Amino acid sequence: MPQDLSFYYAAVPAVLLIGLAKGGMGDALSLIGLPFLALVVSPVEAAAILLPVLIFMDMISLVIWRKHGDWTTLKIMLPGAIFGIGLGWATSALVPGNMLRIVIGAVTILFCLRYFWNNFGPGTGKVIPPRGQRPIAASLWGTFSGYGSFVAHAGGAPFQVYALPLKLQPREYTGTSVRFFAILNAVKLIPYFALGQLDTQNLATSATLLPFAPLATLAGAWCVRRMKPAIFYPFMYAMALIAALLIVREGLGG
Repeated sequence: MPQDLSFYYAAVPAVLLIGLAKGGMGDALSLIGLPFLALVVSPVEAAAILLPVLIFMDMISLVIWRKHGDWTTLKIMLPGAIFGIGLGWATSALVPGNMLRIVIGAVTILFCLRYFWNNFGPGTGKVIPPRGQRPIAASLWGTFSGYGSFVAHAGGAPFQVYALPLKLQPREYTGTSVRFFAILNAVKLIPYFALGQLDTQNLATSATLLPFAPLATLAGAWCVRRMKPAIFYPFMYAMALIAALLIVREGLGG
């Protein structure tokens, strides 16, 4: 385990920010937290250390949001997402992760800007109805989410591109997101073990960070439970936009 305190100065804020995101506060906080840990260890090692922590946070979130979630969305997105993880595992050495980050980030930026223009731009005022379920689109964005999650740690943005226009109630949206990524993280354990990224040293380091996970996850859920849809959705689109900008920045920087 790292003995240098500088590791924990970076790792603890990272876990707290990711926990807030896991509680339902938006993927951007997670993407802001990840670079903290990458300051003191390699990105690959950071991912290996954080994966068990993420799964522990998923377990807490599943308990918190156990009564909420949209099963139709999960059923039509998950097959594509699991296929995307397998595709990412098979092609991880062939596809440049930075190019994928740029593509996912650019599409999400346009998606978010379109939302803000339609809802807050000049001459707006009409209410845009929720979009219906679209199995083909759900499979496509689910695949992007699974693939991006494995190759570039950028699975949240594609999920939001499909799920946010459904305009589910905030608790139902959060419960759906929690279940979706809990399943993806559990599935990712298999290829991560196969690639040798989850050794005993990294797992021991993960264990030292686990006590910080419940506090942040519960705090994120507390905030979401008190948000009305009129506040929740602009906030989530803003978080998605920030996340997309961070993804593109990381892709260009790489």
